[in-house]
Amino acid sequence: MITNSHQGAIFIGSEIYGKVAYGKNHPLSIPRVGAVTDLCRQMGWFNAENYVDSPTASPKDLGRYHSRAYIDAVRKVDKAGKSGAKTREIYGLGTIENPVFSGMFERGAMTCGGSIYAAEWVLGGGCAYNPAGGTHHGRPNRASGFCYFNDPVLAILRLLDMGVPRVFYLDLDAHHGDGVEAAFINDPRVATVSIHEKSRWPYSGVESNSSDNIWNFPVPGGFHASELNFLIDEIVLPLAEKFAPDAVVVTCGADGLAGDPLSKMELTNTALWSAVSAIGDIAPRTIVLGGGGYNPWTVIRCWAGLWASLANYDVYDSMTSSALNILHSLDSDLVDEEDINPNWLNSIADETEDLPIRTEIKDLALM
Repeated sequence: MITNSHQGAIFIGSEIYGKVAYGKNHPLSIPRVGAVTDLCRQMGWFNAENYVDSPTASPKDLGRYHSRAYIDAVRKVDKAGKSGAKTREIYGLGTIENPVFSGMFERGAMTCGGSIYAAEWVLGGGCAYNPAGGTHHGRPNRASGFCYFNDPVLAILRLLDMGVPRVFYLDLDAHHGDGVEAAFINDPRVATVSIHEKSRWPYSGVESNSSDNIWNFPVPGGFHASELNFLIDEIVLPLAEKFAPDAVVVTCGADGLAGDPLSKMELTNTALWSAVSAIGDIAPRTIVLGGGGYNPWTVIRCWAGLWASLANYDVYDSMTSSALNILHSLDSDLVDEEDINPNWLNSIADETEDLPIRTEIKDLALM
């Protein structure tokens, strides 16, 4: 729970996330944020004060980090519905990884608008949650890793522009938060920590930065809840306490969960909730974002339960019939039917188990 908030927590959402995106045969064409919103609503976890419709970032807002030429290119290919060879080469738009689809500019701008608004809202203290956020691979002038813009960077920049002196960024996605690291590698006001699966795209984040504001912890496949708890307690929290941030930003990707088709990590959603809660207690302002996640059952349960944790709802309450219907209605070409865990269909919290911490994980504490 975010116990140091005097404003409580807000959930930033939009009806746009209920629309199909990324075209066909893409890992992000599955239900995600729209279904998270529906699940939370069916569980009774929203009220008039804690749900906020996301604003849309203007080109000027996006231009705080992204080049004007790139912003214009995204708008142009969205309007045209296609991308030429030169645009693909220069801006990474229209590739298999970052396809052109109807509404791509609006969706990306709204994601960024939600994270910028989150920064503005927490200025007076509290926690803002934008599960559509976490597009941490976006570059100033290029799409990368399913990310057209970089909303964590824009949120952090808005915090800094408003006078927040020091920001601590924690990335729990299975993939290294390379775009955010690159944005702040020479800015001592921002510390970035990334815990990600080693030897996985984008194949960066192998080393930390000698300037002592960038820390990377690549972990092996099979990385589990007990090991994440160890790294948070023994490494991340001491680093954060030493940095003494005035705000914390977390990208809580769900692709490190057991059952995700794009990683070999085996985390539980309860471990991610605990990690976010622990780091959120370090500073009076907390922004929590989504990220990767390609198994609809694990993503939706994780991010809905994360909201419950942040807003002090009981994630172990019996699920309503309409909430259960959401889980039972899901489908994914990336997850074989025989691999669907029965627990994914009947509860929000994962089952937990204490497992031994491997030497490779303990050695990270000595880095």
